[in-house]
Amino acid sequence: MSEIPDILKKIVETKKKEIEKLALKTQSLIREAINKRSPLDFKEAIAGSQGIPTVIAEVKKASPSAGIISSKLEPSLIAKEYELGRADAISVLTDKEYFKGNISYLERVKDVVSIPVLRKDFIISKEQIFEGRSAGADSFLLIAAILSTEQLSDFIKIGREFGMEPLVEVHDEADLTKALDAGAEIIGINNRNLRDFTVDIQNAVRLIPLIPNSKIIVAESGILSLKSASTLYKAGANSLLIGEFLMKSANKSQLIQEIKKARNG
Repeated sequence: MSEIPDILKKIVETKKKEIEKLALKTQSLIREAINKRSPLDFKEAIAGSQGIPTVIAEVKKASPSAGIISSKLEPSLIAKEYELGRADAISVLTDKEYFKGNISYLERVKDVVSIPVLRKDFIISKEQIFEGRSAGADSFLLIAAILSTEQLSDFIKIGREFGMEPLVEVHDEADLTKALDAGAEIIGINNRNLRDFTVDIQNAVRLIPLIPNSKIIVAESGILSLKSASTLYKAGANSLLIGEFLMKSANKSQLIQEIKKARNG
């Protein structure tokens, strides 16, 4: 595995401490995950048919780069507004330390929406996958930069055993090679440079042609205008994962509809 950028190293070390406690509940998490109602089909929801663009709307309280985005976050209210605007799926940040999220946010979102919900976190252990499923997650994020090809393959397999197809996030060619070798079906391209946190949507434009047509492509980060959304859809992204742009909008439902129309703009 290639060297993990400093910010990710710090996050991963925090995750390792969290997992020590989580590992004590492994068996109960597995039981809860097995007994949970079957997950919704995240892959089908975001694939889009006949070139119709899709949106994964994110519930996001904060980030290391943007700071606090929503000081009084009400996950269920935001999720309902996203669904009203015809979002195709919802992403929920569950990382506590760096994104001020919580696994309970995902549970609250699942209680009020009928579309698939993605757990977005820094997953480095199978226990986190069990925890996400037991909380109702329909899919989960895997970050190629912090996992080996073997780990990616193992976690993808575990997800599929529970009926969840994960979103595998890449940033460069090396990450993409790992994701494809591991058998990922949904490839997310992060436009944020994980070393210095700068953002460039041309990163997705550059990588999309390298991805087989059979894969579902999701563009992430840096989508802060209808113009950037249009650029990414036209470059070949099936779906856009959008957080800050939507979270800061006064009319989230309307903005989602405008984003979907941006492909024709």
